[in-house]
Amino acid sequence: MDTQDGTDARALEVRQDAANDRLIYGCMGLGGAGGDPGYDASDLAQAEAAVLAALEVGITRFDHADIYRGGSAEAVFGEVLRRAPDVRDLIEIQSKVGIRPGRDGGIQHYDLSGTAIRDGVHGSLERLGVDRLDVLLLHRPDPLAEPAEVAAALAGLRGEGLVDRIGVSNCSAAQILHLQQALDAPLVADQLQLSLHRHGFVDAGVLVNHPEAVGVDFPHGTLEHCAAAGIEIQAWGALAGGRYSGRPPEQPAEAETSRLVAEQARRYGVAAESVVLGWLMRHPARISPVLGTTDPGRIRACGEAESVAARMTRPEWYALYTAARGRPVP
Repeated sequence: MDTQDGTDARALEVRQDAANDRLIYGCMGLGGAGGDPGYDASDLAQAEAAVLAALEVGITRFDHADIYRGGSAEAVFGEVLRRAPDVRDLIEIQSKVGIRPGRDGGIQHYDLSGTAIRDGVHGSLERLGVDRLDVLLLHRPDPLAEPAEVAAALAGLRGEGLVDRIGVSNCSAAQILHLQQALDAPLVADQLQLSLHRHGFVDAGVLVNHPEAVGVDFPHGTLEHCAAAGIEIQAWGALAGGRYSGRPPEQPAEAETSRLVAEQARRYGVAAESVVLGWLMRHPARISPVLGTTDPGRIRACGEAESVAARMTRPEWYALYTAARGRPVP
């Protein structure tokens, strides 16, 4: 079946035999290099290639935010869906609201007022060309947010069928508990920066009752609370900016970690990207990595991550962790 522009829509079908329901494709890099709305033909081609690569390895969840590329990430993704409309029923779309970029001399700030939440969702739906978001995340904690006002806005959006499920991003366990008390629906996800490089989520547990814990920047107890409450942990920045899968190392710890990643990749017969993500997915918190690359080859290289996680031994996992730390565990 061809789409209106001649694109073979069958190329955008999901490979059911390669389902990767724990991987999420992050669309923050789509829609051009600038921060202003608008995209061109090359941006559209890039988006189609990235979406195709994700679908080829069985990824069916796509992550957005209203601020990505000034809205162009959602807009170009919407055009991809317009050209292959059957894809919408095969995928889940989540987006985020709550960050107001500082433009024209303004101050970047967070806004989780009821009006801002509703306006953000309506803007995302319009750009994406869809009638609902499967998941809506509150992008960052707003210290001026009133939980009751947030709850009313979310309940209204859900009642109108514009949002199915709700979650948060960059929140601690205490912030989740505080907000959840006001909500009439459970929070289903918390998206945090986690990777082999940003391993504070492991340090927070390992270094309990140890002097090194003072330098840990991850909120202790967040993973444990989310596991107990059935809240999915999504990891943004999961590929660590390519540090261990091709980017030249900047320090000895990165060089040693890259060497071990390459060694494990050879042993498992997979790409380095799958080892980097497999390390995250081996954690019992059942972390779902968000892939931010726009390179179709690197997207495909992530396709074996879950199989690596299933095979990675405890010594192999700890070897990568201690190499990335640059020192043994206490």
